[in-house]
Amino acid sequence: MPAGTDLEGRAPVAGGMLRAPYGDRARLVIVFPDGSTRVLSDGFHSACDPEISFDGKRILLAGKRAAGDPWDIFEMAVDGSSVRQITKGLGDCRYPGYQSTLYTITSSEPWHQITFVVTDASAQNEGGGAPVTSLYSCKPDGTAVRRLTFNLSSDMDPTMMADGRLLFASWRRATLEGGLLGRIGLFTVQVDGMDCSAFLINGGKRVKHMPCVTTGGLAVFVEADQAPWDGAGVLSCVALRRPLHSYRPITNESDGFFHSPAPLPDGRILVSRRPPQGSGTHGVYRLDPLSKRMELVFEDSRYHNIQAKAICARPEPDGRSSVVSEEDPHGKFFCLDVYQSDMKEPGGLPRGTVRTLRVLEGVPLRTGPGGPPAGKPRPAASVIPPLAPRRVLGEVPVKEDGSFNIEVPASTPIELQILDADGMALRRCGWIWAKNHEPRGCIGCHEDGELTPVNRLVETVTLPSVLACPPAARRHSADFCRDVMPIVARKCVSCHGEGGSPPRLEAGRAAVAAATPAADASAARVYEVLLAPDEPSRAGPPRGKYVDPGRARTSRLVWHLFGRNTSRPWDGARVRETAKPIPPGQSEPLSAEDKRTFIQWIDMGAPWQAVPERGEALLIQGNAKGNPG
Repeated sequence: MPAGTDLEGRAPVAGGMLRAPYGDRARLVIVFPDGSTRVLSDGFHSACDPEISFDGKRILLAGKRAAGDPWDIFEMAVDGSSVRQITKGLGDCRYPGYQSTLYTITSSEPWHQITFVVTDASAQNEGGGAPVTSLYSCKPDGTAVRRLTFNLSSDMDPTMMADGRLLFASWRRATLEGGLLGRIGLFTVQVDGMDCSAFLINGGKRVKHMPCVTTGGLAVFVEADQAPWDGAGVLSCVALRRPLHSYRPITNESDGFFHSPAPLPDGRILVSRRPPQGSGTHGVYRLDPLSKRMELVFEDSRYHNIQAKAICARPEPDGRSSVVSEEDPHGKFFCLDVYQSDMKEPGGLPRGTVRTLRVLEGVPLRTGPGGPPAGKPRPAASVIPPLAPRRVLGEVPVKEDGSFNIEVPASTPIELQILDADGMALRRCGWIWAKNHEPRGCIGCHEDGELTPVNRLVETVTLPSVLACPPAARRHSADFCRDVMPIVARKCVSCHGEGGSPPRLEAGRAAVAAATPAADASAARVYEVLLAPDEPSRAGPPRGKYVDPGRARTSRLVWHLFGRNTSRPWDGARVRETAKPIPPGQSEPLSAEDKRTFIQWIDMGAPWQAVPERGEALLIQGNAKGNPG
C-alpha cells in the first residue's frame, strides 16, 4: 500500500543530515493483487506514513484535513472506513506505529499504545536548520500522552522489534564523530522510554535512517553520507543478534536510490526505488536482502510512490512491564567500570586516569515564546555551529574500581564527561536520560555492548546514589562573555596585544569592564580569534586553531595555559604537536580556578553566551542521597 506524493526535488536539510519535509497533497492508495488501485484517503488534504495493525485490519496514518491544519494521527479500517482522530493539539505528529502491550505492577490489566513523532516548532535542532523531533506515545484513544526520547537533535522513524523494543534513527551531534555535524545512527528504547541504547552508530555511511526489521532476523535501513531531498540512499543491514559487528551493504549507488523499506512475511522487503540518474519517480519493489533479487510491484509515474506496507496479519511483539513512576522526579545512572571501553589504542585508558565525573544538563535551543533572552549577538566566525547550552548538575568522584552511582533529574537530556586530574574531559557520551524512577546502568565508557562484563560487585552499587539534582537556580553555565573574557582582560591582554600571538587580543581592561558596545565588539573579536578554524585536515573532525569546542585537552589555548600538550593517545595528530607555554614572569599567573574556568567553558562547547546568564557553580563531593548539600 504505497503513499503517493507529488513531492518535487528540494535542497537537503541541515547540511544533508535530514530529508526535506514531505507529505503535502499526498494520498494513501491501496493496490490490489490484480494491479487495480483505490484511494483510501478521500476527505484528507494530505495523508501519509501508513502503518498496519498486528491483525491486519486497521491502518494508522498521519493526516491533515485542510491545508493549514497541523499533522495529526488518525486510524481507519483497511477499506478506508471508520476514520477517527487520535492526537490533537500536540503540534505536527508523524510516523505512527502500533506498540505491543504495556503494564505496571499496579495495573489491573495491560494496555496497548501507539508511537509517533512530534515536531517541537519552538526548539531548534542542535545541528541547526530544523526543529527538534522526539518520539512520543499515547493510548489508542489519544490519552496518556508520554514523551519517550529526550535527544536535543532529532529522533525519527520508530519501528517495533519482536522483543518489544522500538528501533529508531537518532541524530547525535555532540560527540562530533563523523565530521562537523556528527552522525545519525540507530538506537533502541523500551516502549515506556526506558533504557535507550545504541544499536548501530559507526561503520558505513554517516546517515542511517528508515529502519525496518525483517522476519529473517535482519534490520534493514537506508544510509547515505549526505541525505538528498527525499532521504533516499543505498540499503544496508545488520543481524539483530549482533548489530555492532554484522554490518554489510545490500545495494550500491548504481542500483538506484532506495526509500522506506518495510518487511514482508517471507523475509523479503517492500522498498521504494528511484533511478540512479535523472529525475524519475519512486516505484515500489520487492527485494530479497540476501540474494539482492528485485522485482517491480507497482509504479505510477505521476507520483513518488513511497512508504509501501503489506496488508496482512503479523505476530504481535513481546509486551513490556514498566517501573516508570511520574511521582518520582529523579532517575539513576550507575556504571560498573569507566575503564571498560572500545578504545583500540594500546593500553586504552590507564587505570587511575579518571578522577571525577561531570554531569551536564542539556538545555533546548528555544526559538519561540518562552525561550531565553536574546542577549549579545553571537559572533559569526567560529569553528562549528553552537552546541545546545549545557549546565553543570555536579561533579562526582569516580571510585578506584571505575564505578559511579548518581541520581539525576528525570526525563532530562544528560551528558556525562569523565575527567582527569586537571578537570579535562577524557570521553563523553551523547544525550542520554533516565525516565522517572528508572535505574539505568552501563558496563563502561563506550564499551562493546555485545560483550558480557566480569561478574563482580563494584563499590558504588553498595552505597547510596550521589545526588546530582540541584535546583535550576544553582545549575552553572560556563560563558565566554561572563566568565572567560574577564580573565582574558585581567591576565592576557598585557602580553597578547596587537601583534601578539594569537593576534588582535587588543581589548583593554577598561573597555571590557564597561558594559558598552565597544566592550562587546572587543569580546567578539577575541572570541572569533580563539575559535578561528584550523588548517583543514583529512582525518578527524574539524578543529579550531586555538580552541576545539567540546575538547579542552586538544585545544592549543589550554596547552598554552598549562605549559604542555594535554592531548591523549587517541587524539591523533594533535599528540605530536608542541605546546607553547607562557613565558615565566611576563604576566600574572593564572590561578587554578582561572584554568578550571577555561577548561569547563571549552568542554561545554565554548559557548559565546550560555543559558542561563546567572547561576552558582555546584561541586558535589560525594553527598549521598538524603544528606545536605
